[in-house]
Amino acid sequence: MAAASQPIGHTEINWDKLDKTKFYVVGAGLFTGVTVALYPVSVVKTRLQVATRESVERNALSVIKGIWKADGVPGLYRGFGTVITGAVPTRVLFMTALETTKVAAFKLVEPFKFSEPMQAALANGLAGMTASFFSQTIFVPIDVVSQRLMVQGYSGHARYTGGMDVARQILKTDGIRGFYRGFGLSIMTYSPSSAVWWASYGSSQRLIWSFLAHGSDEAPPSVGKIMSVQATGGIIAGATASCITTPLDTIKTRLQVGHEKRPTTSEVVKNLIRDDGWKGFYKGLGPRFFSMSAWGTSMILAYEYLKRVCAKDE
Repeated sequence: MAAASQPIGHTEINWDKLDKTKFYVVGAGLFTGVTVALYPVSVVKTRLQVATRESVERNALSVIKGIWKADGVPGLYRGFGTVITGAVPTRVLFMTALETTKVAAFKLVEPFKFSEPMQAALANGLAGMTASFFSQTIFVPIDVVSQRLMVQGYSGHARYTGGMDVARQILKTDGIRGFYRGFGLSIMTYSPSSAVWWASYGSSQRLIWSFLAHGSDEAPPSVGKIMSVQATGGIIAGATASCITTPLDTIKTRLQVGHEKRPTTSEVVKNLIRDDGWKGFYKGLGPRFFSMSAWGTSMILAYEYLKRVCAKDE
C-alpha cells in the first residue's frame, strides 16, 4: 500500500495485519457501546426532520424536553432494540468492505502520482462509498422500522407496541418493498456522505501530520498524539459530511416515516418548501452536525483502537 512508506504509515494498520475473528468480535461490542452513547441524538434529529408547521417542538431543546416529560430516558431510546439487532451484521459488512476496498483503491490511484492527501482522499472516499452501498441493504429496513418507533405519537404519527408491530404494519400496507422506502435516497445520502466522510478523514490526517512536520525517518508518534490527530480528523470529516448531505437525509427521513397516504419524493420536497422554505431542507442540521461529528470522532477512535488491539503479532 502506497501509504505504508509515508509518515502516516506509522499510524495505520492494514487489513492483512488484522486478526479477523478478534476484529469482528471485539468490534461488535465496541460499536454497540458507541451506539448506546449517541443514539438519543438520532432520535432528536429524526423528530425535528418530520416536524410540521403545527408541531409545538421546533428545536432540539424543545424536542428533548418533550420526550423527557412524556417518556423520560426510555423515550430517548425508542427503536434502539431494532437498531442494535441490525447493527452487528451491518458493521461487519461495512468494515469488511471498507478495509478490502481501501487496499485495492490505494493500489489503483498510486500510478497517478497524486499528492499524499489526494491519494488518501480518493482511496478512502471510494472505500467509504463502496462500504456504505453494501451495508444499506441491511441498514435501510432497520432504519425504516426504528425511525417509525422514534416518531410514534409525534406530530400525528401512529403508535406501535414495538418493532415487530411496525414490521407487521409495513408488510400489511406495502409488502416487502415497504421496508425499502427511501432506499434510493438512502444510497444517495449515505454513500456520498460516507465517501465525503472517509475522504475528509483520510486527507485531513495527512495534512495534519504534514503540518506537524512528522517525517517518515522519525520514531513512531505516541499513542496520545495519534489519537489527537485521528479525533481532529473525525471532527473535520463529520462537519463536512453533515453540511453536504443533510437536505437528502431530511427528504429520506420524511419518506420513510410517512403515514396514511404514502408521499412521493416530489411531494415531500414541495411540502418542505411550502412549510419552511429552502431552510426546511436543513431541519435537524444542528443535531445531525453534532451527531456526525461526535459519532465520527467516537467511531474513528474506537475503530482505530480496535485495529491496534486486533493487530497480529509481528
